[in-house]
Amino acid sequence: MRDPGEAPPASGPILPGSTIGVLGSGQLGRMLAIAARQMGYRVHTLSPERDTPTGQIADVEVVAAYDDLDAVQDFARNVDVVTFEFENVSAEATMAAARFAPVRPDGSVLHTTQNRLREKTFLRGAGFPVTPFAHVRSPEDLRAALPQIGLPAVLKTAGFGYDGKGQVKITRADDADGALANAGGNEWVLEAWVPFERELSVVAARGADGAFAHFGVVENAHANHILDVTVAPADVPPNIRAEAVGIARGVLEALDVVGVLCVEFFLTERGALLINELAPRPHNSGHFSIDACPASQFEQQLRAVCGLPLGETEQHLPAAMANLLGDLWAGGEPDWAAALAFPVHLHLYGKSEARPGRKMGHLTALAETGAEAARIVRLARAALVRPDDGM
Repeated sequence: MRDPGEAPPASGPILPGSTIGVLGSGQLGRMLAIAARQMGYRVHTLSPERDTPTGQIADVEVVAAYDDLDAVQDFARNVDVVTFEFENVSAEATMAAARFAPVRPDGSVLHTTQNRLREKTFLRGAGFPVTPFAHVRSPEDLRAALPQIGLPAVLKTAGFGYDGKGQVKITRADDADGALANAGGNEWVLEAWVPFERELSVVAARGADGAFAHFGVVENAHANHILDVTVAPADVPPNIRAEAVGIARGVLEALDVVGVLCVEFFLTERGALLINELAPRPHNSGHFSIDACPASQFEQQLRAVCGLPLGETEQHLPAAMANLLGDLWAGGEPDWAAALAFPVHLHLYGKSEARPGRKMGHLTALAETGAEAARIVRLARAALVRPDDGM
């Protein structure tokens, strides 16, 4: 433990036996903690809740609010590096932690990516392809922006939105005032509606030395704005794959990321790639890597933030991942035996309460083709619902 006020140690590899501090305690932190424990690290986690998915794996679970900066600083004093597992940790918390331990990715990355307006303004200013957008602060701003952006359009809260939360589609100018009320918040981004062919993403890592590695281009299918199934690799032409990876690398370098970041794309009907969102941490669409790659996205995050060489990411076989939402528990405990009769890997997140739309776990299948892996994983998930559940 360092003395209060002592500067973080000089940069260099943070070796096994050291302690990783995770701000946040959900499933992403859990899978990071599992990877860390496998490699001989200790793990501390901080969040406002107890008996969390990450806390069940961690050595120490600190229960404190993210805006309790004294608690965050005490937390950082007892770890060797700090990272985060979701964007809703305040930039102020990362700044407080940085007084006592390296924070990776840097809090400036979080500050940019946790706010849609800052994120899109950064991307556009750096020359990356994004959907047309306008800043909205009032009903007057919205009415003025609609002719510029066009209809249909999507109104999104500027900050702290995920899985489709804080988003409203506008199809008529008369819907403008109601859209502001339904979206919530007090600052918004109006985006053009993109007639996309498919949704893609690239999960990539950048080391402390600037090294870059990626998990390829994957295709994502959503249901009710929540990721449903990911197929890896995506069935897209080589030039699209190369362009998507190149853009992802450019984003990580422009943000000076040390860690894992996901770039989500729309592939338009005309074959153009547009960045939809960034996530500065491991991502739901990269979960397949646990079973399909030598080094998963979580091991890669650990390696990057600890200043170690990045791991190998080439897939053993094509893969597909299917999310397991709380809806599957509506009729009682899912039929795990029926699902595991298929050649799949089961990952559950240790959440005590199943709620509709809540991510409770995932299944992964490997096969000779992505299409076959997707078929298997969908069948296995369907088998979880018992015949008399009525779903």
